[in-house]
Amino acid sequence: MEKLNMKYGREVISVPIPEKNLLGVINANPFDLGKSEEEIILDALNNPIASAKLCKLVHSGETICIVISDVTRLWQRMNVYIKYIVEELKKAEIKDEDITFLCAAGSHRAQTEEEIKKLLGDELAGKYKFVNHDCLDKNSLTYMGTTTYNNPIYLNKTAVEIDHVILTGGIVYHFLVGWGGGRKSVLPGISAYETIMNNHELSLSKDLGKGTLPSIKSGNIKDNPVHNDMLQAVNFLKPTFMFNSIIGSNGKICAAVAGNYIKAHEEGCRIVDKKDGVYINELADMVIASAAGYPKDINFYQSIKTVMNAVEALKPGGTMILMSECSEGLGGDQDVKDMLLNYTNTLDREKALREKYTIAKFVGYYTCNIADKYNFILVSNLDKELLKNTNIKVVKTIEEALDIVYKEKGENLTTYAMPYAANTFPILKNKN
Repeated sequence: MEKLNMKYGREVISVPIPEKNLLGVINANPFDLGKSEEEIILDALNNPIASAKLCKLVHSGETICIVISDVTRLWQRMNVYIKYIVEELKKAEIKDEDITFLCAAGSHRAQTEEEIKKLLGDELAGKYKFVNHDCLDKNSLTYMGTTTYNNPIYLNKTAVEIDHVILTGGIVYHFLVGWGGGRKSVLPGISAYETIMNNHELSLSKDLGKGTLPSIKSGNIKDNPVHNDMLQAVNFLKPTFMFNSIIGSNGKICAAVAGNYIKAHEEGCRIVDKKDGVYINELADMVIASAAGYPKDINFYQSIKTVMNAVEALKPGGTMILMSECSEGLGGDQDVKDMLLNYTNTLDREKALREKYTIAKFVGYYTCNIADKYNFILVSNLDKELLKNTNIKVVKTIEEALDIVYKEKGENLTTYAMPYAANTFPILKNKN
């Protein structure tokens, strides 16, 4: 019997798995460039991909807009790398008053003064103009054109009317557009609310009852209309330069890419694949996945990425045991709670999602849809009554979860363990 230690809340739980059943432990690949954060940042800026250096692309007297993510994306370490981008601008004799920071908040709220300091760091905060994007403020938006997906693109005037736009962000796997970063700084980042929702709705099949398109998933941009629509939106703006970070397991920058907003992003996605994409030889009957403990399992809403990754290693109809303490309950806003609590079947949830699409609704819908297709058991402190209208079974211990599975499915179940499932993406070898 193998006993694997997996994080749960602030504890470490011993998970018993029969050795003969264990196909493997899916962990991120070793990845270390052997460089400091500063060295990684400077290497990227000094060796831009498909582009000249930033200091050669801009000129004294020109205006610059640096698009940065909001406080929910502090993990990108913009407070570490932004100053080096500003230094590149200084080499071209760009004046402080000609630099504007535009917060790509998407549909999120504005940033407070204290949050702006966290984003820019003490050295830069208060020194430069800072604009909070407001997706509902029509007076701050400019119509750019309409994509081939019939999405009218409205973007923030600050970025449209300035000489040069520099995109910044971080690249991770993303459940709608394959990978985050790059084009997401523009759409949803600095787009109108209607533009954002039109884009996200492209994730749905045209036919009611068929849910999301098969191409809408982490690690895929092929035939992905959400990604394609985003890229068309960015092409209207044509940013001058891009810098994106990639974060290691220690929370620090482990790699970075800079240069052309398409080519540099593509290289960043390849790096994420090398770091977090783990190839597997076969799918399993069961996956035991941990969200990696607190704070990643602080609530159910935060656990969605773990679910989306773990399902990639499962056979159709297989069993997923998700270890997520959810010490602060369901999490998310009222939309996700509405999906979980107030509907009893996937079709009605899909109708509600189509009626008024939001990411929170999608998360609730997606989770319930997974529970319909797979045997989904949640090890959690969550009150099971909260999920009574879903097919998710809520138990208190891993032993209880395994007991249920073995009684229902038998004990000879091929199994993967995913101790850090929120950050690890299984990729099936030779998948057609």
